[in-house]
Amino acid sequence: MATFTLLKSGAWRAQVRRKGAYVAESFLRKTEALAWAREAELAIDGGIKPPRRGQPTAKRKGVVSFGDLVDQHLQDMADVKRVVQRSKRFTLELLKDEFGNTAHDALTRERLVEYGRKRARGGAGPATLAIDFAFLNTVLTHAAAVHGVPTSTEQVKLARAALSRLGLVGKSTERDRRPTQDELDHLTAFLDGNPRQGIPAGRMARFAVATAMRIEEICRIRWADVDERKRTVTVRDRKDPRHKEGNHQRVPLLDATGYDAWALLQEQGKITGHRERIFPYDSRSVSAAFRRGCRELEIEDLRFHDLRHEAASRLFEAGFAIEQVALVTGHKDWKMLKRYTNLRPEGLHATAKELKAGRATAPRAKSSLRPQRVQNAFVVELEGDDDLDSARMSRKERVRRERNKKQTTTGKAAYDKKLDALPRRVPREGD
Repeated sequence: MATFTLLKSGAWRAQVRRKGAYVAESFLRKTEALAWAREAELAIDGGIKPPRRGQPTAKRKGVVSFGDLVDQHLQDMADVKRVVQRSKRFTLELLKDEFGNTAHDALTRERLVEYGRKRARGGAGPATLAIDFAFLNTVLTHAAAVHGVPTSTEQVKLARAALSRLGLVGKSTERDRRPTQDELDHLTAFLDGNPRQGIPAGRMARFAVATAMRIEEICRIRWADVDERKRTVTVRDRKDPRHKEGNHQRVPLLDATGYDAWALLQEQGKITGHRERIFPYDSRSVSAAFRRGCRELEIEDLRFHDLRHEAASRLFEAGFAIEQVALVTGHKDWKMLKRYTNLRPEGLHATAKELKAGRATAPRAKSSLRPQRVQNAFVVELEGDDDLDSARMSRKERVRRERNKKQTTTGKAAYDKKLDALPRRVPREGD
């Protein structure tokens, strides 16, 4: 039932107690309080969140609430057997809790900007808010395209633009945290030596550096997908921005990053047996054990996912080409590998020494003017320095020099001819 109280300030306070739920709001006029109380009771009876003061509802005839659009979207995904991942489902539930009984055409720019500010005050970063607005846009677009609901994403775009200008929406900050070998050694030793921990988090951390797999992928790979002859393992439904379902990729188990992936796999099989999953553990539990180890050893700002970055960087430092590294990490867009390739600047000193030593010991080949392609650089090897200078100059410069040489030669010949035509000196008396 609803009760109404006149406050000393002259405002009316409406309180609704119904089916174990309690909500209350204050209004300037009693008529507004009565109208809100009726809508709140209807919402509680319908099992949805009661509206806030001044919040439009979707009770008007022919208007669909945003919560209905979310449910519709999830049902359509289930009908076509598309799995909605945990992160997306969590975000949609969050949006539904905020805008569930709001009419889809009442999602104004002001309302969305206020939501973004509130989320930012609660600790949500620019990348998190960008995901929220991306799913907002997805739900509205899906409703219009699939079900013909007259929705518009214009207000979402305006609100996103406003929050972007305020610095509340943007891309995630690229991490460049790379663990040192000393940190890895201490951390894995601590995780392996913890008698109260049944999860082999230390071995899984070394396996992550060896294979560049995500923690969810490590906990999902199976013995049936291991090819002992080729030393590969198939990662099923590997993460992809668009098509994760059916995105099965074979990953080579290498010994190139300081840890032998194949040896770690065999070690795991001897200890736990060849069960269905190689690492039959919850990924969240492994991450929690990793964080506890970092906290105990006072290793700051290190996450399990940073081991994937470390693996990619070590593969590049070992001399693998970008297309070869992509086979290990699973990236289809090579440009995305840039953010995972955090090469250490001090490592370039060793590379420079190797290049210098290679130039000093390499024999100088003698050849004709036949061009050769060496390491994507077009070079010409010649015997003489003059020929080398001639080959390196541009065609325009070569033509200019030949013309000057011809003019010089012609001028000298003409001068000699005139000199020869001069009369000989007449001998004088006394000579």
